[in-house]
Amino acid sequence: MNIFISNISFKVKEQTLSDLFAQYGEVTSVRIIKDKESRRSKGYGFVEMANDNEGNAAINALNGTEHYERNIVVAEAKGKKEHSESSAGE
Repeated sequence: MNIFISNISFKVKEQTLSDLFAQYGEVTSVRIIKDKESRRSKGYGFVEMANDNEGNAAINALNGTEHYERNIVVAEAKGKKEHSESSAGE
């Protein structure tokens, strides 16, 4: 399950987010989106979790909670997905 996180503190590193979400299950990848030029965090990112139930548990537990003095917004990522099997053979 791909999870979108916004309002992330600029101090937070990918490992910090990984540790936060690992309390709820297996984290397969973490990506904080950074500005191409300054390399500074844009304040949002994505966490990929192996299991949908664990991902939903993390969303329900973490959405709206305070993390590094900011209330993070945690939700299932929508929109652009990796190339899915469903579009094959059209």
